[in-house]
Amino acid sequence: MAALQRLTSVLRRLGRVGLAPLFALGFSGLAAGSALAVPSFAIQTDHPCQACHVGGFGPQLTPYGRDFKLHGYIERAGPWNVPFSAMAVASYLRTSKDQASPPANGFSTNNNAALDQVSLFLAGGLGPHLGGFVQTTYDGVAKAWSWDNLDLRATTVTHIKDTEVVLGLGLNNSPGVQDAWNTLPAWGFPYTRSALAPSPSASPLYLGGLAQKTLGASAYAWINSAVYVEVAGYGSPNRSSLARLGADPFAPGDIKGLAPYGRVALQGKVAGGTVEVGAFGMRTDIHPGRDRLTGATDRYDDLGLDSSYQNALDSGDVLSFDARILRERQTLSATCALMGPVGPNCADARLTDLRADVSYYWRDKVGATIALFDTYGPANADLYPDNRTLKPDSSGVTLQLDGTPWGEGKSPLGPRFNMRVGVQYTLYSRFNGASKNFDGAGANASDNNTMRIFAWFAY
Repeated sequence: MAALQRLTSVLRRLGRVGLAPLFALGFSGLAAGSALAVPSFAIQTDHPCQACHVGGFGPQLTPYGRDFKLHGYIERAGPWNVPFSAMAVASYLRTSKDQASPPANGFSTNNNAALDQVSLFLAGGLGPHLGGFVQTTYDGVAKAWSWDNLDLRATTVTHIKDTEVVLGLGLNNSPGVQDAWNTLPAWGFPYTRSALAPSPSASPLYLGGLAQKTLGASAYAWINSAVYVEVAGYGSPNRSSLARLGADPFAPGDIKGLAPYGRVALQGKVAGGTVEVGAFGMRTDIHPGRDRLTGATDRYDDLGLDSSYQNALDSGDVLSFDARILRERQTLSATCALMGPVGPNCADARLTDLRADVSYYWRDKVGATIALFDTYGPANADLYPDNRTLKPDSSGVTLQLDGTPWGEGKSPLGPRFNMRVGVQYTLYSRFNGASKNFDGAGANASDNNTMRIFAWFAY
């Protein structure tokens, strides 16, 4: 109830700043994180992209796509296929007002066109028990290569009476990247984004702070395609290994020991569609910046609930909904010790992150999505000194229209080629603590409203 009230409050604030007509437009149309599109899986299974992905393009999974992933990527229609794929994302980005300084070398304070990323994949199944993918990415903004998402699995299928149980062991490099639902941050909307876009300064660690900075081993069970249970532990590779892989070894730091992770999800049929409800949690102790001089660590306790619904209608249209609430308790003993003289409440911080999106794909090709986001927490003068309210609060809405003409596998360039084009618009009702004059120097949340036009190719 509190989460619903919070999202309702966001809607009211957006309405007060003149965004109600845009909400009406978004709902009438419905009557990088990191992007992922791997055509080698389509070739391996002899199914078009629409079989696994809503709208005929990754990464939003259909129930069939979830089952393919949880079975270890091993389903195969033929004896062999080339297990390589490539992907590229390019975009044009404009903010309501020029940014105070260029967001990256070689770019201007506004109106930027960029090759956001180019990714190469080794992806496929190997025999009846092994499968996964390895991704490496060129960041066109930072102009550097690095390792990207990693998800390797060993699975087997057993039966307990008449109940099928998939048992799996996995290795991955980002908490949640192994998940089969699009509710967790690793695969949550927006499915493609630009590093040039302005973003709030406060964010829970679980929202990508550990991505490509960790290695985790997991064990899971997928019971009767209805119950998912997983436990995992994450640690930090050494500094030199991360540097060689192109990752920053100092941010956010290295994990002390192992960080435990847990996930449960229930999936079933409701009202002609597939519904999921679940929970997830993680506890992480970090030496910030790999510093050990203070003898202390920063602790992050993350607990969340999520839910999704997807319905492939008889008309060929697809309706989907994803939502989650994440609460993160931070005990920043090491960070506050490194900062020097601080207030008595410096180390005690909390963030709540709410996300909800609904999309409608006409004929599973042309889609409209509206997504609400809200991050908030108590004021802390030591952690948020650069905004007027001393709070981490940021909220708003993202609207997206996109089209995928060849999701059914009939591209003139062959079944491996796929393409999505679209436009995103993100509007902020609050940014870094306030709607108006959030920095004390006259900047408003709406100054960061961002339009992005993108083209996303996969082969």
